[in-house]
Amino acid sequence: MIEDVRAAFRRLHSAGTFVIPNPWDVPSARLLEHLGFPALATTSSGFAASLGRADQHVTLDELVAHVAALTAAVTVPVSVDAERGYADDPAGVAETVRMLADAGASGVSIEDYDPGAGRVEPVGVAVERIAAAASVCDRYGIVLTGRAENHLYGIEDLPDTIARLSAYRDAGAACVYAPGLTDLSDIARVVGEVGGAVNVLALRHGPAVPQLAEAGVRRVSTGGSLAWAAYGALVRAAEELRESGTSTYLDAALPRPVRDAAFG
Repeated sequence: MIEDVRAAFRRLHSAGTFVIPNPWDVPSARLLEHLGFPALATTSSGFAASLGRADQHVTLDELVAHVAALTAAVTVPVSVDAERGYADDPAGVAETVRMLADAGASGVSIEDYDPGAGRVEPVGVAVERIAAAASVCDRYGIVLTGRAENHLYGIEDLPDTIARLSAYRDAGAACVYAPGLTDLSDIARVVGEVGGAVNVLALRHGPAVPQLAEAGVRRVSTGGSLAWAAYGALVRAAEELRESGTSTYLDAALPRPVRDAAFG
């Protein structure tokens, strides 16, 4: 039952630290579930890449179909990167969240970056959109994540980020997220000043999961990095085949027992 799946996702946010990796298609989702992760989240950049597009170039209908396919393929909760909500006004954001909930989502994230304007939105505008999303999330029992995008767009203003996350929490976000933070003391400050469940993006030069857990982080996600690592492995294998004609890349191929277990 979807209610049980959503309840399990809500419980994950109540205590401890968990990793929520980001698959980009059904096979990657099934593999990650097979590996034992308790929940999954979509990735806007990874999903767009699977369609041969850049990030922020996927339609709402495509995202809804993607979510429906993922939630039908796995038994663990799936949270959805809904970007800015695929709408220009709060009512449209609410309708987007309803569509994703009906597709089986257990969580939804809404960010405050407007790609059309090329800027982070004024906090008051973003709060209205978060509040609209929260009204639907509460009705469906799904976890809303409010995202502050400052640090992905060169705005290294931690006080502003903290103020935004606090406002999104107050507007109904059950979890808050500022992707791009890498300094452990900054992350600990976010946890301490904002409170509640905080998500952190795992980055190559960022803190490891045990360090984030020690700092009080509730949730650790991977964004598009797993997709890009997979595509990077493909490129390296193809370059070997093209340049030397050898196939040592098969040493790192997915073992058949794992394939059979995940896809059988």
